[in-house]
Amino acid sequence: MKPGRKAQTLTERELPIMKALWEHGPMFVREIVETYPEPRPHQNTVATLVKILEEKGHVTHEAVGNSHRFKAVTPQRELRNRSLRTVINDFFGNSYKSVVSALVEEEKISVDELRDIIRMIEEKSKR
Repeated sequence: MKPGRKAQTLTERELPIMKALWEHGPMFVREIVETYPEPRPHQNTVATLVKILEEKGHVTHEAVGNSHRFKAVTPQRELRNRSLRTVINDFFGNSYKSVVSALVEEEKISVDELRDIIRMIEEKSKR
């Protein structure tokens, strides 16, 4: 990320580009477009989004002939954690317990999964 810039999460339109770069490594815009399902966005649209990601400091490029090959510079884990913290703060009052409670209430997590999580926490606290 560029110095002095506030950490930013990804928009819905930026995420597929970052996923492609994380999964495939450095790519040209036309190659990024090919990772989209049909109907694919126009190459100019993807190029604009890549430029925005570069301005945000998530992507950089290298010149290859008359073109640019882009690569992700922000690790997936960093953006995942930042996005998760934002959701938990904005929608759950910064309460991780409220997140788990919502998952239980919506039946999105099972008792076995909760037991696994408890085991992970206990093992980590032993270290």
